[in-house]
Amino acid sequence: MFWKQKKAPPIRSLIGEGTVLRGDVQFHDGLRVDGEVYGDITPAGGDNSIVVVSVKARVHGRVRARHVIIGGEVLGPIDSDGLVELQPTARVVGDIRYEALEVHPGATIEGELRSLKSADKPALVLAASNSG
Repeated sequence: MFWKQKKAPPIRSLIGEGTVLRGDVQFHDGLRVDGEVYGDITPAGGDNSIVVVSVKARVHGRVRARHVIIGGEVLGPIDSDGLVELQPTARVVGDIRYEALEVHPGATIEGELRSLKSADKPALVLAASNSG
């Protein structure tokens, strides 16, 4: 992929397998989710952040970070001003806003994909048909 990314920050926080967390999560640098989160996941600061939602993980809420890697399930929107990677086991039910997107075969998305690059472009307008 031609997209340039800053060096990935270290994963400093972990929500372990078998853990159920109810409430919003803020993190610094990197976060890995192996358990279940009922709430939004957002970086606490800085412009270089990463969230990894592993194969066994489930998030019920918004996921926001510069780099988002999904291997499990996200039931909510995903916002990234960088790269969103959807692994073959990923399931997303929600809209995805991204700068760059990588979708592996097998990943499922039930929602709208919206590139941040297209935000400056006018909406597509279809010409009227000539029948009449």
